[in-house]
Amino acid sequence: MPLGIFDSGVGGLTVLRALRDELPSESFVYLGDTARLPYGTKSPATVTRYARQAATALAERGIKLLVVACNTASALALDELREQFRNLSVVGVVRPGAEAAAAASVTGRIAVISTESTAAHGAYDREIRRVRPEAHVASRGCPLFVALAEEGWTSGAIAEAVAKEYLADLFGRTREDGRPDCLVLGCTHFPPLRETIRQVVGADVQLVDSAATTAAVVRVELERTGLLAGPDATPRTQLLATDAPERFARVAARFLPSDFIPDEVELVDLS
Repeated sequence: MPLGIFDSGVGGLTVLRALRDELPSESFVYLGDTARLPYGTKSPATVTRYARQAATALAERGIKLLVVACNTASALALDELREQFRNLSVVGVVRPGAEAAAAASVTGRIAVISTESTAAHGAYDREIRRVRPEAHVASRGCPLFVALAEEGWTSGAIAEAVAKEYLADLFGRTREDGRPDCLVLGCTHFPPLRETIRQVVGADVQLVDSAATTAAVVRVELERTGLLAGPDATPRTQLLATDAPERFARVAARFLPSDFIPDEVELVDLS
């Protein structure tokens, strides 16, 4: 039985990669809802509807655990998915990232960059303060980072200019004036821009990517439920897309190692 993973597009492939690194014996089926991306600019009701349709398509393929690799869907639809799929463990990416940030920050001043919907919903703010009530959290929507990651423009003058526009005011402060010491990459598209972001925010800022922490949570859940694949398993990976599978495969090559990309991306319809 594979693990099911979905995102609005290819960004969640960073989570898939972390899962493979953490769980090399597991099989995966990944669904990118490329026909309807980005989720980050949609209303909560629309994101929830799309998330339910994506989760249903994966459940019909006999998955043993569902990973919501989209920060926006994790922020807006996780409770509804857990209610609908009570026989499945459902893991989102917001809580693991928030807990990692709360642990990593020394001063308690934490910045979160994400899509507009995730920022507006305040999911990271609530989860960080659940663990660390005294924390000061600054959330910022950075939608252009999504397009840069998908185009492969993750370094150079354009990427650096966008990063400065989004972040220079926050991280140009002194620590006494409230400069954050921790930055959460609150969208799965953002890790490929990590080095460009690092140049803008400075080497002393902790960068938190929820992909690795989510993978660790998934391992614990598989062990708890007795569903962890044994070392003699034969892992395989399927990639599904709701539109333009050829482009999906091309962009996926920027997120995954070449030996981890199947020969074919399957086109599926969620309507």
